[in-house]
Amino acid sequence: MTTKSIGVALVGCGTVGGAAAKIIVNDAREIAARTGVELQLLHIVDRSYAHADELGITEAARTSDLAVVCADPKVDVVLELVGGLTVAKSIIEQALRAGKHVVTANKALLAHHGAELLALAAENGVCIGFEASCGGGIPIIRALYDGLAANRIDAIYGIVNGTCNYILTEMIHHGADYPTALAQAQKAGLAEADPSLDVSGVDSAHKIAIMASLAFGVDVEFDSIPVAGIDSLDLKDVLYASRLGYAVKLLAIADRRENGVMLHVRPAFIAKEHPLAWVSGPFNAVSVYGSTTGHTMYYGRGAGGRPTGSAVVADIVSLGLGAIPAVYRGSPALRGATKKAQVIPVSELESRYYLRIMVADSPGALADITGIFGRYGISIASVHQDEPADSDNGGSAAPVPVVVVLHTAREQDVLAARDKINALESTAEVSSVIAIVDEHEEDLS
Repeated sequence: MTTKSIGVALVGCGTVGGAAAKIIVNDAREIAARTGVELQLLHIVDRSYAHADELGITEAARTSDLAVVCADPKVDVVLELVGGLTVAKSIIEQALRAGKHVVTANKALLAHHGAELLALAAENGVCIGFEASCGGGIPIIRALYDGLAANRIDAIYGIVNGTCNYILTEMIHHGADYPTALAQAQKAGLAEADPSLDVSGVDSAHKIAIMASLAFGVDVEFDSIPVAGIDSLDLKDVLYASRLGYAVKLLAIADRRENGVMLHVRPAFIAKEHPLAWVSGPFNAVSVYGSTTGHTMYYGRGAGGRPTGSAVVADIVSLGLGAIPAVYRGSPALRGATKKAQVIPVSELESRYYLRIMVADSPGALADITGIFGRYGISIASVHQDEPADSDNGGSAAPVPVVVVLHTAREQDVLAARDKINALESTAEVSSVIAIVDEHEEDLS
């Protein structure tokens, strides 16, 4: 069997970088026997080598000078695994201009500057591998540009943040409120001390921007994606969802329409029967709806050193085999040669909705609410109200939650009705408005 040798330089030997380096060093012989690609870790570039020492990675040359790496003719691939938007961008640009392929897990950088960097790679006759950016060990990027190449991708629904999914699982199955569930995630090492990037939904938005750009062949501007996280999610709504037959998931959605694409990230209700509702703990899953395959789903560990390192090394092997360069030559999206996406405002979304309204237990209050929905042409599917607790002091009872499930309506109409309901004297507040996500319609005709 003919073996091709690929020289690798690692920039950033942290959690993911260390895991990738360990795979390259420890599994090189097995990978070569299986693929015909021999991986050689030639350089490690970092400010500290403590983690490399802990892992026992001593074979590679160590330097703080990226120019040395870029000038080495034996280096074929540079791994950018430092993260961030500034230094990482400079590292990638320098490597590409030196004629080196790049592999990265940097979803934030690709979401903001992906088209620019892919175009620079094409100008220099090299490629960027980014399988590790969107789903950890899940091969979703390869599925979109290769495995589903015979399809027009119509929609992507993703649970793509393991921290959020773990927190939601604790809330759904154990009745933990959000602060308690977050503390448990931090104790388990599944949430950062500052979890804002994850729980705000921004991390999921980075990933759906990359996947949508690739799936739809457009350049998605990250700032065009409406984002809401789970950090303000109330346990009451999680429990009501379960009573109504739904699970709450943080969903990143990209939907192709005739007049553009609609993208958003936010908590949503999804029927317990849907496969995405079964995804629990720190796992990720991405549902893809294609014109010929219909629904396919990709499930696995979406974060962590080893799963993400696996995806990094898979890209190096694909570069060595020539698979990624062959696909890139024919793909405008992978060459950064796409037009800006026509993004449809989420206010035009038509969906079913759940609302929890805090209402004074007084005559006519419910009639006022239903009347407002009627004026906006919104049909009510069901109304649920638990019996109010008796007042302890003989005074007026506290507002009680009224749960309303709507038939399909436009989001802008639902939000306008919400504002009118909030203005009623009998309404304390509309505490929650959450979309109910139905199974995407398949067209296999």
